[in-house]
Amino acid sequence: MIEWLTVAQVAVAIVAGLLCLVVGLAGRRPSDLTLGATALVELLLLVQLVVSIVSPAAGNTPTGDALEFGLYLGSAILLPVGAGFWALVDRSKWATVILGVANLAIAVMVYRMHEIWFVQGG
Repeated sequence: MIEWLTVAQVAVAIVAGLLCLVVGLAGRRPSDLTLGATALVELLLLVQLVVSIVSPAAGNTPTGDALEFGLYLGSAILLPVGAGFWALVDRSKWATVILGVANLAIAVMVYRMHEIWFVQGG
């Protein structure tokens, strides 16, 4: 993991999550704005996947459990896909709220991945 990328991912996921929550609770259905914000979060997660594969080869190995990190990353990558699919199937305001909750959960998961990578002892 790269620290500045982690900060950017958490910030984008929080902004996207709050945006989707506000828009959803205001009664709006999923739109290009909310699905696009979730797609941006997914794109950053895919960048994180590439970085986490390349980093150990460059000498930046995790201090925590690599399996736990991988499971968090895999789950985080699947979360916006599932929420986006839900938003495309169920075109109600609650689908937009689900997008917001998923994005906020991803922010927490990325922060936890950062802790696993840097903070824990091997």
